[in-house]
Amino acid sequence: MKIGFAKPELPKKGALVVGVMEDRKFGAVAADLDLRTGGALTRALEASRFTGKAHKTLLILAPYGVDASRILLYGMGKPEDMAPGWAEEMGGNVYAALAGSGDTEATIWLEAAEGKSEALAIAAAHAGYGALLRSYRFDKYRTKEKADDKPTLKKLTVLVEQASTAKKLFADLEAVAEGVFLTRDVVSEPGNIIYPETLAAVAEGLSELGVEVQVLGQKEMKKLGMGALLGVAQGSVREPKMVIMQWKGAPKSKEPPLAFIGKGVTFDTGGISIKPAGGMEEMKWDMGGSGTVIGLMKALAGRKAKANVIGIVGLVENMPDGNAQRPGDIVTSMSGQTIEVINTDAEGRLVLADCLWYCQDRFKPRFMIDLATLTGAIIVALGHEHAGMFTGDDGLADQLSACGREMGETVWRMPLGDAYDKELNTDSADMKNVGGRPGGSVTAAMFLKRFTNDVPWVHLDIAGVAWAYKDKPIVPKGASGFGVRLLDRLVAAHYES
Repeated sequence: MKIGFAKPELPKKGALVVGVMEDRKFGAVAADLDLRTGGALTRALEASRFTGKAHKTLLILAPYGVDASRILLYGMGKPEDMAPGWAEEMGGNVYAALAGSGDTEATIWLEAAEGKSEALAIAAAHAGYGALLRSYRFDKYRTKEKADDKPTLKKLTVLVEQASTAKKLFADLEAVAEGVFLTRDVVSEPGNIIYPETLAAVAEGLSELGVEVQVLGQKEMKKLGMGALLGVAQGSVREPKMVIMQWKGAPKSKEPPLAFIGKGVTFDTGGISIKPAGGMEEMKWDMGGSGTVIGLMKALAGRKAKANVIGIVGLVENMPDGNAQRPGDIVTSMSGQTIEVINTDAEGRLVLADCLWYCQDRFKPRFMIDLATLTGAIIVALGHEHAGMFTGDDGLADQLSACGREMGETVWRMPLGDAYDKELNTDSADMKNVGGRPGGSVTAAMFLKRFTNDVPWVHLDIAGVAWAYKDKPIVPKGASGFGVRLLDRLVAAHYES
């Protein structure tokens, strides 16, 4: 969908969105429209339950006296400045209300509450951003979808006095949205389309934006001693890949790079410890962590972030072939530590173990943040509202928590500790890959911690948030793209030069 910005002027066609304050108090624009139409808006309010409560809407056919086809009254709540997150929700809700209306164009007329206008350009940019994020659809395989079932809205214009400022602000937001869309695309694709080779090819496409991309194959990883990652992949006919992406947006900086690492199990059957059939089709998105890292790198490069950033993704397919890894096998990781594989369905941590070690060994980063759809246990603990955050670094934890609240991609800090770590001990090797059912997401994090070599580190378990099971204001049902906006904001707020 095309997003534009213009100075206030009544549109000649399409739907018009105007705000109504709580208790049915008109702003200046709605009041003028009501006067033009002989009180039509007042009569519509009186015939409805709409009161102007925040984010509620009332859609009416445009009455005589205006050229617009429809008027969408939008609840602004109590008069106050529109924070960026509030404006994004507004944009998303407007798109949802008008997407299938039959109109191809819509216009949002923003006006400052009680004469305050200093933040209006920011609000306008974020309203367009919210609408853009909500407009995403993954419909490439719907070959028989009827035209009446498809969205009609193709263009949204936000009217604001500071239109040129809003347009400039929107440029960076649009770049981030493109990163989110890339993540949503690759997470939505089925496992026969996205597998290690093809996902690596998607990452290689970022070179067009200036990202340096290197792809390691099985031979290179074997030479590096990545027995943990390769053990997961050995049951699949798909060759594993590791992709290293570098964005050098601050070439003169002497600070170590920031590093983001993603689990990329492009399909997870569970291997020999095979999963139940019911719901297994969802395991196409077990590469959600890698999808987020690739999308994040696109977002950072797209907006020319002034930071040096490393993105690493380990890409494998976990299959129950005759050559597949067996429960009880012992593998040697790149770190030299040995791992007894108790459960082949606890495979993501094996992939990340070698990725984390490779990252800290080669790049000596300022910090490492890994993302993974790692455990069902985190969904039991937190549902689908928060990602689980595990770290011993209070500063990073505070930064991520604040950025999560700001972006609406919230994280919840979980515990770490020696008692959990001891659950990984085994008589046969340096460690085992599972610690039992109690505290499963915590023992998984403790496993990863053993491969960080004391580099500041955060593990984000996104199993409960990588896929949206219902529509949200700026996230349509399906792949959510969780983490791109969160981590982009972390970089922008705290680590750009």
